[in-house]
Amino acid sequence: MRLSHAATALAVTSTLALTLTACGNGSGNDASGDQSSTPASSSSATATDGAPAENAGATKDAGSSTGGGTDTSTGGTGGTSGSGGGTGAGAGRCHTAGLGFSFGSGDGKVSSSDDQQQLAVVLKNKTSAACTIQGFPGVDLKSSGGSWSLTRSGATPKKVTLAAGSSTTFTITFLPWNQGSGTEFKATSVVVTPPNETTSTTLAWPGGSVLLQDGATHPGTYTGPVGG
Repeated sequence: MRLSHAATALAVTSTLALTLTACGNGSGNDASGDQSSTPASSSSATATDGAPAENAGATKDAGSSTGGGTDTSTGGTGGTSGSGGGTGAGAGRCHTAGLGFSFGSGDGKVSSSDDQQQLAVVLKNKTSAACTIQGFPGVDLKSSGGSWSLTRSGATPKKVTLAAGSSTTFTITFLPWNQGSGTEFKATSVVVTPPNETTSTTLAWPGGSVLLQDGATHPGTYTGPVGG
């Protein structure tokens, strides 16, 4: 009986010891699992973001600042372009009222081998601002008996810019009348209409009679372009 009780007591003691040992090992495994899970989560966050939150914010701010600088530079360039455009559109067309009309120095006539003569007509900008003029003027010779509108030469007109007070010219080429050469046109005045204008100016004709060729295909009397 005593041996039976002793064996029973030993078995109970062994079972208790095993139970305590098993409980102690389970607690250690739980603690170890908790410590390893937290760093793993932090490492994953770092790999995904690439930088701490405060550094990522600084990167965005820097990008915004660069973009603002680019906008300002572009705006400055646009302003410069606008200034250039304003300068290009400065001079308007020359108008009859703003021009002075006269003939060239001396009698303005130059004889050539075929007896044609040339008369330079001077156009002066009387205004305080620059103006532009381009094309052929309208030129009409007047006599007591009628009017003769001169044809144009084959020259190509060029654009002329007249600063305030400056001048340009165009040339009237004419064929004088000689006894027995044909019909005489006794010119007394010349009416000049600047290119693209409808208002004219009349000047006294400084030459003599002109050979009338108002119906000729290639008359010896004609006008050239302004600045030509």
